[in-house]
Amino acid sequence: MKIQFLGAAETVTGSCYLLDCGESRVLVDCGMFQGSKAIKERNYGEMTVPVSEVDALVLTHAHIDHTGLVPKLYKHGFEGKTFCSKGTADLLQVMLPDSGHIQEMEVERKNRKAVRSGKKLLEPIYTADEGAQCIENFVGVDYGDVIQITPQVKVRFMDAGHILGSAIVEIWVTEGQKETKVVFSGDLGNYNQPIIKDPTTIDEADVLVMESTYGNRMHEDKDNRLELLRSTVIETFKRGGNLIIPAFAVERTQDLLYYLAKLIEEGTVSARDIYVDSPLAINATDIFCSHPEYYDEETASLQDKMGGNCPFYLPQLHMALSAEESKQINTINGGALIISASGMCDAGRIKHHLKHNLWRPESTILFVGYQAQGTLGRRILDGADKVRIHGEEIAIKAKIVKIDGFSAHADQETLLKWAGDFKKQPEIIFVTHGEIESANALARLLSQEFGLRTYVPKWLERIDLGSIGQRLAQEQEVKPIKELSDLKKHILELTGSDKEKAVKQLEELVKEIKF
Repeated sequence: MKIQFLGAAETVTGSCYLLDCGESRVLVDCGMFQGSKAIKERNYGEMTVPVSEVDALVLTHAHIDHTGLVPKLYKHGFEGKTFCSKGTADLLQVMLPDSGHIQEMEVERKNRKAVRSGKKLLEPIYTADEGAQCIENFVGVDYGDVIQITPQVKVRFMDAGHILGSAIVEIWVTEGQKETKVVFSGDLGNYNQPIIKDPTTIDEADVLVMESTYGNRMHEDKDNRLELLRSTVIETFKRGGNLIIPAFAVERTQDLLYYLAKLIEEGTVSARDIYVDSPLAINATDIFCSHPEYYDEETASLQDKMGGNCPFYLPQLHMALSAEESKQINTINGGALIISASGMCDAGRIKHHLKHNLWRPESTILFVGYQAQGTLGRRILDGADKVRIHGEEIAIKAKIVKIDGFSAHADQETLLKWAGDFKKQPEIIFVTHGEIESANALARLLSQEFGLRTYVPKWLERIDLGSIGQRLAQEQEVKPIKELSDLKKHILELTGSDKEKAVKQLEELVKEIKF
């Protein structure tokens, strides 16, 4: 059995893994690359996966960096079924057409410039209609059910606690008389986060493919996120500005509405001041309301207190569905709390709100989610003086705030706890879905704390699972430093006391060397 890493290898987005079992081939996730121009270029051209050879597609959850190229897969000839949780299937009914629509709009805008400059016209990766058509091939599955997807492969979806319908995927592969269990963590959530249940503990695995988005850091604001949100609202409104929150339409927007309900109850903010400007977020909220079986005890109790009504639709809340309603929001000079997508600011209506507010010192831009390298959100968060939005250079004068505690991603502590709870530890862990520093840091900690064999794969790398153990054992036995840059990279990847210890050891070694 072989596994090929077609995405999310030494980067956060584009999750896609090909499990080649000999008689059958299963694709796990088919995500869109997001971030820098170089990374996004991977979305175009021919599929890196041999489409005609894939028997089935399995999805961990609905986020576009895990599902955004599914319509392209079908467009290029895939004829198999797509298996996912029922919640994921419902969310993708609105998310994939929305993704296609965004691509159509972006290409239309770029083509207007191309016509004027005489350049070749672009085509969208897929259209809204193509995004909708592929849903016909989806099979929604309940958590805990074991499904035979090929004669050789069966799967089970377990709650990952990340977003509504998110799943840890357990895959059993039969080769002759041998059965191998491969587990894909998908994106894991934090324990005790609002709305959905905690990540499921998995008892055993032979091979684990594990995410590492926050593999090298902790969420610092988990315990005081509501207080930080409260103070940010008060300070912004006192300055007379607007509070702009770029938020993923699925889960993050609903989390914010959950916490804003608490601020409304105490009188900090009025629902009349809150605008949700994202048709996708509005449709996703409807889907959240239709799946109370995914709620945790606290959210289920809140729904009971509201007489069985959906806990996310606050009275007097403004929901902007049309483009006209969205444009009207931009006429508000102060006192508005605007939640809009996309969460990394690379597309969608949020770019218009940033364009109208980034240059205003009285306004605040509040980041409550991960910003991948190369995205507009990351550039703003990293302290850029100005950014280009829709061809116009915008000065950054607004206050930039980040609250880590709202992240739906497990932090380093949670990732280690989840991995440490296996009763039968995997023989190898492939650490993926993280920037290089995060993936390497988590891989090192998993080895140090649990004695686990780990490996950080490269993009498009194809690995034979039958020989990887022997290969890694040989590499770990002798690890020569071929270049000085290798040593420097290793020390820079270390953190805290590990880095201090390595520097001291290096200093002592230099003293002993006789030239």
